[in-house]
Amino acid sequence: MTDRKLNILVIDDDDITAEIVERALRKVDGEFEIIPAADGLEGLNILQGVADVTVPRPHIILLDLNMPRMNGFELLEAVRDDSKLRDSVIFVLTTSDADTDRSRAYHEQVAGYMVKSKVGPQFARLANLLSNYNSAVHLPD
Repeated sequence: MTDRKLNILVIDDDDITAEIVERALRKVDGEFEIIPAADGLEGLNILQGVADVTVPRPHIILLDLNMPRMNGFELLEAVRDDSKLRDSVIFVLTTSDADTDRSRAYHEQVAGYMVKSKVGPQFARLANLLSNYNSAVHLPD
């Protein structure tokens, strides 16, 4: 396991998702900081440093697709169009199992596409994936 702390920005309009992710990550090895954002606009403001809270690098973004104000696809486009953010590692974590959504997300270079109902009880698979990912890769600063 790496000794670097991994910051995880959870962009989801469901508060329970961020809480479950944080609880699951506490059960695996690693040091994680969870930063919640209620929708894509809040998440983008955090990433751009114009919000009261920031998400230091290295970080991973867990992104829901269906949200008010700015949905996940709009956020993906904004991040990929921003030269300071385009190298952000983004995993989609959504309820949508639609092939069109999955294809569109991968077109925006997401690192992975996960359907919440298939991630497993209490998001254990997600926590293990993020822990292993953090120990196996060197994320950009």
